[in-house]
Amino acid sequence: MDPNKGYTLSHSVEELFQSQLKEWGVAGKNYAGLEAVICKEIHLNGFDMQMQFNPERIRSSAAKVDTRSIQERPCFLCPSNLSEEQKGIDYLLHYNILINPFPIFKKHLTIPDQRHTDQRINGRIGDMLHLAQDLPEYVIFYNGPKCGASAPDHFHFQAGSKGMMPIEKDIRLFQGKKLLKETPEGSSFIMEHYSRKTLMLQSSHSEWIIKEFEALFAHFGKLQPNEDEPLMNILSFYENNSWQLIVFPRRQHRPSQFFEEGEKQILFSPGAVDFGGTLIFPRTEDFEKVNAELIEDMFSQLTLSDEMWKQLLTYNS
Repeated sequence: MDPNKGYTLSHSVEELFQSQLKEWGVAGKNYAGLEAVICKEIHLNGFDMQMQFNPERIRSSAAKVDTRSIQERPCFLCPSNLSEEQKGIDYLLHYNILINPFPIFKKHLTIPDQRHTDQRINGRIGDMLHLAQDLPEYVIFYNGPKCGASAPDHFHFQAGSKGMMPIEKDIRLFQGKKLLKETPEGSSFIMEHYSRKTLMLQSSHSEWIIKEFEALFAHFGKLQPNEDEPLMNILSFYENNSWQLIVFPRRQHRPSQFFEEGEKQILFSPGAVDFGGTLIFPRTEDFEKVNAELIEDMFSQLTLSDEMWKQLLTYNS
């Protein structure tokens, strides 16, 4: 599909959705299946988290992302390996906007690079901001290679319908929001007592956000010198002529409960959406047993320690 025939990108994506839901059986079935997804809310310290029981997400939650497993399977984001029924939209000359066939949201996109190149965010925040501005009905998100990405060998963003993640409301209303830095070009904030360490950059100048993020990224890399990329998930959206970039720095991929056996196991492998407050559980037993105490415990294992958080916040000093 060509998005440059008098249509906005949003218009072209909507046309892509409608045609794919009619013509691609897998996508049509799974989006219709969202009607049967069960949700519930859990309240924690002045904010809410949304639980979603979504069996089709088992492929992502339980994905084997070790080097051997990745090498032994064909890359499902490479153009040559896509289903014949799967169509896309070229974007910024080297991305392909696709319908995600295993959705969390009513509208869920995967936006891979057309080249097979590793999941690395450095140098791509400008592209993320472009996407957020061109698709204002969506939240754009990025999962690091050890932070929920089920294809760490192939670079991709994702996008989901606005209004589905609690953090969209929390960054406006949560009392723990605290100003970190304010300049004529933009502002940064943190969320205190929020279960996971959260840093927000807000500006109507994309160049300011890019510069701030690159400083943060470089400093975080020094704090995690053994990682190919510092561990993080990122959300971005555009409204009222301004961007929001939300960064969740992390210390590890999965909580200890993921590796337990029997009744102690909880198949929870969180990415950006989970850190945004919509927690995805593909098994009914996990969805039913999870409570506020377990959520706090799992996120405490994944988010930065207080000491490293303090060190990270000195990135622009």
